[in-house]
Amino acid sequence: MAQDTISSTISSVLTSVADLLTTIAPTVPTVPMAAAQITSTKDSPLPPLTNSTTPEEKAAESHYHFLSGPSAQGVCGALTFLSLLITCFQIYKHLRFYNNPNEQRWIVRILFMIPIYALDSWISLLFIDKEGYYVYFNTVRDCYEAFVIYSFLCLCHEYIGGESNIMAEIRGKPIKSSWAAGTCCLKGKSYTIGFLRFCKQATLQFCVVKPVMAIVTVILQAFKKYSDGNWSPTMGYLYITLIYNFSISLALYALFMFYTATHDLLRPYKPLLKFVIVKSVIFLSFWQGVILAILEKAGVISGFTGMDNNKVGPGTVSAGYQNFLICIEMFFASIALRFAFPYDIYTQGPSGGTSVSLHSISSSLKETINPRDIMRDAIHNFRYPRTEPN
Repeated sequence: MAQDTISSTISSVLTSVADLLTTIAPTVPTVPMAAAQITSTKDSPLPPLTNSTTPEEKAAESHYHFLSGPSAQGVCGALTFLSLLITCFQIYKHLRFYNNPNEQRWIVRILFMIPIYALDSWISLLFIDKEGYYVYFNTVRDCYEAFVIYSFLCLCHEYIGGESNIMAEIRGKPIKSSWAAGTCCLKGKSYTIGFLRFCKQATLQFCVVKPVMAIVTVILQAFKKYSDGNWSPTMGYLYITLIYNFSISLALYALFMFYTATHDLLRPYKPLLKFVIVKSVIFLSFWQGVILAILEKAGVISGFTGMDNNKVGPGTVSAGYQNFLICIEMFFASIALRFAFPYDIYTQGPSGGTSVSLHSISSSLKETINPRDIMRDAIHNFRYPRTEPN
């Protein structure tokens, strides 16, 4: 009874929000790419679904109409455009004043998270009418998610001066035992090169696990063995979620461990804001997906059959809300990253105050997207023994 009451309340709230945003749709600015679709939707409202008879089906129909209408797609299109404008300008400035490649290489890679997340989520929302298409679009976003965590760890290494400088500062210091820091089981231990290698390996494993899981998801989707929110042991969602949850938890735990060990060394670079933003984006995109899957399981978000027996699965509606939320979050994240990774501190250098050619900027961009240094670092951390650096 309590579960039904909670589910009914949440469903009513979501329906009210959808209806409210639908009423303000004419005032929402849109971007050119979605203009044709939004205009046609506005002029020709979505027809009622003849098979929607129960309150649950009517609520699902309302959610679906909201996500596929001008309200959600117009808001997401406008915020995606603004996110791209803010972030691409920041990336350009970093490439324009590319005076510290060792640091700015990783900064640019982190900043690319905004365009990839926002565009991917918006395009996926535009194709919400296509059942299951979101799985293929979200694969790109999910793969880059792992790369962001690794890039942030590498940036912290560069801030301090590399592995050798880090070990010179923390070698032999005792690890403080704390439940809050997750070091309660390391009482009596001290920092060694093995600690740094663990942090790198734990983040690198996520860079491998996440793409593999994304490919497995696409394969299972093709064989109709995957659906978001379907916890059945005969479907792949349960196992992929468990593996992914363990992998990302290990990666973020390693990142947090590294931060607690080196926060004094990183203090001049104001790492807390950077750490909170990067971790929040990763955590929000994951946990809100889990919450939506739970709401789907509880019946708050459900699928329905519309006209011409057009089946809209609950996973598609749930993924639509996930993409809608990510578009909004990326706008605020683009503003926060503007302050977390300012380009001003790099303006003093060889290119500061001088004209830089487009060829030079293009070369800097190619250098940032070249994965050669990542492969070299992976080999270094997994192949060679944990010996102290010279």
